[in-house]
Amino acid sequence: MAILFALIPALCWGSIGLISGRLGGTSYQQTLGMTAGAVLFGLFSLMYFHVHLTGFAMLVGIASGLCWAVGQFQQFQSMKFIGISRTVPISTGLQLAGTALAGVLLFHEWKTTSMVTMGTIAVIVLIAGAALTSLRDKRQGVSSEPVEAGRGATAIAISTVGYVLYTVIVNLSGLDSKLILFPQSLGMILGALIFIVLSPQNRRKVWHTATAKNIITGLVWGIGNFFMFMAIPKVGLAISYSLAQCGIVISTFGSIWLLGEKKTGREMVYTTIGSLLVIAGGVTLGLMK
Repeated sequence: MAILFALIPALCWGSIGLISGRLGGTSYQQTLGMTAGAVLFGLFSLMYFHVHLTGFAMLVGIASGLCWAVGQFQQFQSMKFIGISRTVPISTGLQLAGTALAGVLLFHEWKTTSMVTMGTIAVIVLIAGAALTSLRDKRQGVSSEPVEAGRGATAIAISTVGYVLYTVIVNLSGLDSKLILFPQSLGMILGALIFIVLSPQNRRKVWHTATAKNIITGLVWGIGNFFMFMAIPKVGLAISYSLAQCGIVISTFGSIWLLGEKKTGREMVYTTIGSLLVIAGGVTLGLMK
């Protein structure tokens, strides 16, 4: 059951880029709308679990949410620069490396030599698969301008730091995940508002129907986030987060088939093999438990 909990975020998070891509909007509109949806889900979790919030839980949750806002906003930025089918695989590989490293070094989740060996191989397979899905067909040249590619790479790097910190902060606190969900959503929307304040040209544009539509994206994300933090105490940070990243398959193929991102025949082969490697690595991590 715990493994199933850890797989639900894959379905939800893998759909985020597709949903937001369909709903449209700028990175600012998408982030604000998504965080508003997350707050609604946070309120639901607060009433559902009847939790008693402490000052420490509020501090940890808001800090985690702020880090998430950085990660998600920058990922939306990268999607605009280089596309979903390239952004998600690269971002996934970097996140897996960071969270797995944190799980091992900070929380000692892999306790035996065999677990370390198997876990290391699984993460390498996951990262290799993620990298393979992002390969381009050199015969077709580079479709993105160098400036756009550079901006995309910078956005992914910043995004990775934010995403890794948002899970590590919660796990490091030792708090029950039920205490975190609502204050975390407050930190998320606070982060989105900070980005808007820091960008005067987007202050008026953000109040748009696209922002309201992206509330749906936030609700989908909230469901995935709920189940990931439910899974962490049962299967550990490295395993739960790695399984959650299997949503790369949904994002990658969905962006090609549903959003019309172009791939050559050779790139489709890279994508298919890479996706199979991601699944294999994720299943291996799940079986370790």
